[in-house]
Amino acid sequence: MQKTYWWAYVHPNAVRVFERQWLVNLILWGNFARLRDAALQELGDVIDGKVLQVACVYGNFTEHLVNRLGPQGSLDVIDVAPVQIKNLHSKLKDTSQVTVLRQDSTDMQFDDASRDAVVVFFLLHEQPVEARRKTIAEALRITKPGGKLIFVDYHRPVASNPFRYLMVPILTTLEPFAMDLWRGEISSWLPTEIEVGTIDKQTYFGGLYQKVVITRQELVRQ
Repeated sequence: MQKTYWWAYVHPNAVRVFERQWLVNLILWGNFARLRDAALQELGDVIDGKVLQVACVYGNFTEHLVNRLGPQGSLDVIDVAPVQIKNLHSKLKDTSQVTVLRQDSTDMQFDDASRDAVVVFFLLHEQPVEARRKTIAEALRITKPGGKLIFVDYHRPVASNPFRYLMVPILTTLEPFAMDLWRGEISSWLPTEIEVGTIDKQTYFGGLYQKVVITRQELVRQ
């Protein structure tokens, strides 16, 4: 993070530059709200369970998630960068149902099967493959049997999408690990020791973005 993304997430000036809703939407070619809502709709209109958001997000993703929390709902948000944690606190008006913690996504300090849902919104493309594998494994470990693990990230566009050719130099220059998501499937990085139930994948904006929802296998009662 410090080496590759200091300019976007670690340096204090990064927050001052990138924490602008219009800019976040522009970076995603006008698709921020659509992708945000696609992820949140998987959690339901009212969330009464325990949700984990892995990594802070520029824009109003977390605020919209908090607005869906019901009386029994709670949200944990983790991030490795202190400046991102500070920034999120400044954005949240009510933190009574929210806990923000400094943790590494590859080694999360939560009990097994302790969250009803886990959301990973545009994080995987920022991680080298081994960190990505560990993050996915940790997120799945924490998800309860029958619970959802929701990923939203980049995806290989269809050949007819003009953004396919525009994004190659952008991603290879600014997001050196993002092309992994063009070459492979998120499901290919799943750990083998934890059983999953269903994997549902949808793509957006001519295939440039994807949502992958993994439901952890229910326990079989004897």
